[in-house]
Amino acid sequence: MHALLSRLRYAGVGAAVLLSGCNMEVLTPKGDIGSHEKSLILIALGLMAIVAIPVIAMTLWFAWRYRSSNKQATYAPNWSHSTKIEVVVWTIPAIIIVILAVITWTSSHALDPYKPLESEAKPVTVQVVSMDWKWLFVYPEYGVASVNELVMPVDRPVNFQITSDSVMNAFFIPQLGSQIYAMAGMETKLHLIAREQGTYAGLSSNFSGEGFSDMHFKAIATSEDGFKDWIAKAKATQATLDDDSYKALAQPSEKVPVAYYGNVAPNLFVGVINKHMGEMSHDSMHGEMPMDMPHDAPQDSMQGMQMDMHHNEGGDAVSSNITPAKAEK
Repeated sequence: MHALLSRLRYAGVGAAVLLSGCNMEVLTPKGDIGSHEKSLILIALGLMAIVAIPVIAMTLWFAWRYRSSNKQATYAPNWSHSTKIEVVVWTIPAIIIVILAVITWTSSHALDPYKPLESEAKPVTVQVVSMDWKWLFVYPEYGVASVNELVMPVDRPVNFQITSDSVMNAFFIPQLGSQIYAMAGMETKLHLIAREQGTYAGLSSNFSGEGFSDMHFKAIATSEDGFKDWIAKAKATQATLDDDSYKALAQPSEKVPVAYYGNVAPNLFVGVINKHMGEMSHDSMHGEMPMDMPHDAPQDSMQGMQMDMHHNEGGDAVSSNITPAKAEK
């Protein structure tokens, strides 16, 4: 099986070379997750090429072989069946489907975005908030934040906690791998690691309005010393990200320059989630009751209902009404 996958990977490289003139960042990964995903792309491309290339070649050959001017071509108007052809056209696709099924099953578990990366290095936690039309990155362990600039040390896992303060969006750093959605009132998770120093493109991969095309950021992978210097630089900034400054930042704006905050209000990320949970709870009080809530349930019990956020076995984000006290615990 391993030998087959290796051959399929190399088969896909040929097609990738034809696209080398394009700026395809997913094919130049700089992290473990991105490298695995590149291998999956090439393997899938190789499997498709097993069918696509012969079909294209035979289409061209048949068009030439049986052209009207070729009087030597065999004319068989009553031909209708060939067992050998039937075996080929059914067996090969069936084998490809089985191989793809095995690859999909194993890779879906191995590359689960909620699954922490195995590493001896201490991970860095980054809380990500999607806004109109910019990205906010909070480093809770260091008490700093930045807008449209993400800095991480190489060879250390980064644990992303992601939410949205607006419409649904999608967080994506193509060279590091794994796109994942950012949704209001919910927290999604992503685990990435950079293996090479450099500046990588980060972007929003889900249309979110008129400022969408400029909703991108720099993802900078640097050395451990470089990361410490960046944290010190952010801490030296006089700006504070409290409730008032956050409300001003959250206003819709386009082409926002990089900004730093040397002090961040505690539980800011949790507050953003709870703000939208309050809106959802308000909507449910006006006729949109949860599916598992009896229609005759007393209003007091509905108002007191709490939903703890957790990650279920399928990896989905679950809505939550989290208080700062519960988050600290």
